[in-house]
Amino acid sequence: MRNRSGSPSRDKPPVARALLAGSPATLASVSDYYRPPGWFTRNVFNKLVALLTRQGISVLGSRVLAVKGRTSGEWRTTPVNLLTHDGHRYLVAPRGEAQWVRNLRVAGAGELRLGRGTESFRGRELSDDEKVPVLRAYLKRWKAEVGIFFEGTGPDSSDDQIRAIAPKHPAFEVLPVD
Repeated sequence: MRNRSGSPSRDKPPVARALLAGSPATLASVSDYYRPPGWFTRNVFNKLVALLTRQGISVLGSRVLAVKGRTSGEWRTTPVNLLTHDGHRYLVAPRGEAQWVRNLRVAGAGELRLGRGTESFRGRELSDDEKVPVLRAYLKRWKAEVGIFFEGTGPDSSDDQIRAIAPKHPAFEVLPVD
């Protein structure tokens, strides 16, 4: 395959080359679970929650998460729900492989902001088995807001049912910076 200048497109990553070539085998391998927010959530709800959180008003545990972008190095922010469960704190990605998840995996650390307060933290990603009680507690607290992303699984579902959806929902323990 050649790019616009007529030279071979070897400079493109393998996934991009496969997408350009229309390879169905590779298309299936890049199907990470992600449910993008709709217009209302993106343009109204998230902005309102972020504004309130920046003003120091936490909406059911909300924080503004700031993580450095994995390619740009610039700070990226998004509102998140900070879960406290059994004396530990967690961030859960109900929509799946969101950009903040990918950035946190690379950066390993970020900031949680509430009003003028900023807390630096490092994130430790949980294994699927570790996620079961965390996802259950998360759904108990925020099912009305995010339950649609969990495919009918709720706080009263069995451990096996929650474990089955766990790979689609990254979760991180929030730890102090060393």
